[in-house]
Amino acid sequence: MNYADRDPALRPFLDRVLSTDDRARVEPLLTELGALAAGDLDRQAALADANPPRLVQYAPGGERVDEIEYHPAHDRAAAIAYEEFGLAAMSHRPGVHGWPSKVPHTVKYALSYLYVQSEFGMACPLSMTDSAARILRLFDPERYAAEIAALSSTDPELRATGAMFMTERQGGTDVGLTETVATDQGAHWTLTGKKWFASNPGADVILTLARVPGQGEGTRGLGMFLVPRLRPDGTRNAIRIDRLKDKLGSKSIASGEVTLEEAYATPVGRLTDGFRQMAEMLNVSRLSNAMRATALMRRAVREAVDHTHARHVFGKPLFEQPLMRATLLPMIIDTEGALALVLEAAAELTAADDGDGTARDLVRVLTPLAKHTLCKRARSVTGEAMEIRGGNGYIEDWVDPRLVRDAHLGSIWEGSSNVIALDVLRCMRRQGAHRTLADTYGDRAETRGRWELLRKKGDALLELPADEQEMRIGRYADELTRAVMETLLYDQAAHEAETTGNGRALLVARTCTALLDDPDTPPRLALDHLAELAEGGQVTLSPAKEVAVHV
Repeated sequence: MNYADRDPALRPFLDRVLSTDDRARVEPLLTELGALAAGDLDRQAALADANPPRLVQYAPGGERVDEIEYHPAHDRAAAIAYEEFGLAAMSHRPGVHGWPSKVPHTVKYALSYLYVQSEFGMACPLSMTDSAARILRLFDPERYAAEIAALSSTDPELRATGAMFMTERQGGTDVGLTETVATDQGAHWTLTGKKWFASNPGADVILTLARVPGQGEGTRGLGMFLVPRLRPDGTRNAIRIDRLKDKLGSKSIASGEVTLEEAYATPVGRLTDGFRQMAEMLNVSRLSNAMRATALMRRAVREAVDHTHARHVFGKPLFEQPLMRATLLPMIIDTEGALALVLEAAAELTAADDGDGTARDLVRVLTPLAKHTLCKRARSVTGEAMEIRGGNGYIEDWVDPRLVRDAHLGSIWEGSSNVIALDVLRCMRRQGAHRTLADTYGDRAETRGRWELLRKKGDALLELPADEQEMRIGRYADELTRAVMETLLYDQAAHEAETTGNGRALLVARTCTALLDDPDTPPRLALDHLAELAEGGQVTLSPAKEVAVHV
């Protein structure tokens, strides 16, 4: 099996969004990683999940070491991500896999999406390593040239991993309650405090926030600091790992509670910009969360489709049973729309990094929208796939329990769904983000009416009292997300109709519209072509156009 070959949408989407040269460069990587994800990586992921990391606080002689021991399966999965495919290096240096410049974010997220379909946990430190290099490159590239080089290295002897220690016991969502204190020691600073959720606590390069004396209260008083695992003289820094978390999912990687005991640290950029810099890192991590949710959905859908083909009930395969077909259809459509949204946000991030101000505004709202809706949907899609498999789906011999456990992480870490919805509202208040979306996606004939309504609805929302706005933003954010997904599916449909003559993408887009208008009435034509929607195939254009649409 090859996960790239079994994906009906990935290659067609990349045909549309990538340049001819980039598309040619990524093809052998899709083939190689698709096979690994379905084979060796999947086996290693199951082993790493069953054998989580172990904290060793003391050496045999009694000295404090705070080291984390990983199962060899974790190390093999890490080598595939960091070294063989350079997933943390792609955005920071030319030459990775022959790219003459830095690899577009679209390629990175497409490959990461294949990887995560087997190994979800590793994507957390991978994302933090990538985003730590990004923050240092954006805000303090000269001071931290060596750290950027290490974080983006593919050499097993040189590469470093990154981490983001932000949450404290008294202040998760409310970062302004951070109590860790920074003390100026002249040539460096020291940090003292406790971090409550510290994923990848054994990282080589840690970015964290601490309160700078005299800088003020709340978030304005926070500066960003780099805390290395080792001091410049090679000794262990004063980072005490108090314990590792026993998590519901993401078990292959370590998350812990950490105490900084006058830990050696150096400032990143201007200390007055600490929270703004961390927000940039957080936003990129949120897009990674959306990508991971999409990957879990794709794996869950494929498992469900394969099971329903193989399982016979009442004389015929489950896949041919009417109620099962109606159950599978929205899972298939939402998974395809999710991938379209992630790749769109990645493309806009690449444009924003190249200096496009409009793209910067767009990705600023696309990212929280994607995280808000896709991470929630992944929980229901993976749960539905588990139920479809029946009793076996509840048994850890199968992948379904791991998919369900991992899916719940995306809606919690880097901001719970309510926090993310309020971030969307903040974008609307500050930059009229709903109008930006309508201006960008509202010129397609098939979705113009929906965007006109959403623009008016957003304007009306902003006229309500603040507490009313906050109560209603969650549902409205979902509506915005699904309208973007719908529009992107029509863009893909137009591309495929023109380049291949295949009407499958148009059938996907029209089905998306029909389900948005009436979730309880799946279009008959889509049900008749469920095999092509689930696994790819040719659909003639004329019947695809017959799907009922009410916008």
